[in-house]
Amino acid sequence: MWQVVNCKNGISSYEVHRAIGVTQKTAWFMDHRIRVALGMESPDKLSGQVEADETFIGGKARNMHKGKRAARITGRGGTDKTAVMGILQRTKDGKPSAIRTSVVENRKKKTLQAEVREHVEAGSALYTDFLLSYDGLESDYAHQVVDHAVEYVNGHAHTNGLENFWSLLKRSISGTYVSVEPFHLFRYLDEQTYRFNNRKLTDSERFSAAVDGIVGKRLTFDQLTGKLPDYATCSN
Repeated sequence: MWQVVNCKNGISSYEVHRAIGVTQKTAWFMDHRIRVALGMESPDKLSGQVEADETFIGGKARNMHKGKRAARITGRGGTDKTAVMGILQRTKDGKPSAIRTSVVENRKKKTLQAEVREHVEAGSALYTDFLLSYDGLESDYAHQVVDHAVEYVNGHAHTNGLENFWSLLKRSISGTYVSVEPFHLFRYLDEQTYRFNNRKLTDSERFSAAVDGIVGKRLTFDQLTGKLPDYATCSN
């Protein structure tokens, strides 16, 4: 748990297996149980200056075996990849920026705007890119957009905070975990989100908070492997 919460790019199950002398399968199970403990979300909505953005997570075709590439890559761009949305509250009241992330079904207006309204307080300053799915939020937010085809910053309007987070996330997935199945992705998001939101804590403080978060949460191997429904957030 110390390594998961304090290593900037995470730690793979193979590294844990070699370090503490358990099987890789056991280490993989342990890592996922720790990620469940890190999935702590505040009931309070984000406010002030808020960024919203999305990205795609998926394997790079050049890294796949020819046979697997033909089976899994059937289109271009985001096709065959998993959409992920992030909402970031910029520095507020002397506190560092904080982020919330989620796996989303698609980038359609109904999906993305529902996420924004669920997590962002009405009246906040909202900054997004030029994606048309964000059209219509002006009625509830001070919404400004930046067109990345023209510029990356337009006054206060930019999504650079989230772009930084996406870089950290993709570095951990491609560099440490190498391959992440879509149905497990939300836990890897929780892991990277936890480290980002608690980056100003000391290593011991970050570890202590993670230990506290494990109380009342349980994940069995059958749930993890899809043999039973995932009730990871339910009490024992």
